[in-house]
Amino acid sequence: MLVLLPPSETKAPGGDGAPLDLGTLVAPELTPVRAELTRALLELAADVPASRAALGLSAKQDGEIARNAALFTSGTMPALQRYTGVLYDALDVGSLTRAQRARADRRLAVGSALFGLVGAADRIPAYRLSAGSVLPGLPTLRSLWRPALGPVLAGREGLVVDLRSGSYAALAPVPRAVTVSVLSERPDGTRSVVSHFSKAHKGRLARILATTTAEPDGVVRLRGLLRRAGLHVEHDGGMALTLVVPAD
Repeated sequence: MLVLLPPSETKAPGGDGAPLDLGTLVAPELTPVRAELTRALLELAADVPASRAALGLSAKQDGEIARNAALFTSGTMPALQRYTGVLYDALDVGSLTRAQRARADRRLAVGSALFGLVGAADRIPAYRLSAGSVLPGLPTLRSLWRPALGPVLAGREGLVVDLRSGSYAALAPVPRAVTVSVLSERPDGTRSVVSHFSKAHKGRLARILATTTAEPDGVVRLRGLLRRAGLHVEHDGGMALTLVVPAD
């Protein structure tokens, strides 16, 4: 089972790992695109106003540009520790046992605008690049990633659970992947789409999938696993699941 997570705009600082080595990341067939994007991001970082414009940053966020300038010189850390925010707080990898963390490292991966696909244990630096960014002189990220990343994801064996947000899923859709939407239900039975807090619910779901000893091989067995874990999950057919949570 592969669980695809979205990245986060926020990244933990620091890292005591060796500087970035693109050749050590999962899916080495993606290295040419990674090399092209990191080179373009490094060149862009030398021009602060252009970086602000391309990356949608304010002057108060110039530290993000400095991070990009140090892509190959700053310390690295495992991806599951580098990405932060609501989803990763709920995933809470720091509290996993050694056995659980080993399963998480095997099953979890992050969709990345810069690296395409990042394994949970891949050591990466802090950086700033979003799925909607357009780097000067290059096609859109979707145009760059889809031909390279699409076949990598399509070729994965076993169940794929795609928890990426829309802009990252659009970089390279995964045929026959299970997707999960989150709805909140009020006491009167009416429902609405959960937006911001869906990240927390997906983080908790990802934690279940990362740590279970079960190996679901389809959407029906996945639904059963999540229900046994105490989640209210509905399946109306196809490859889509709906996670229903009480309204706040």
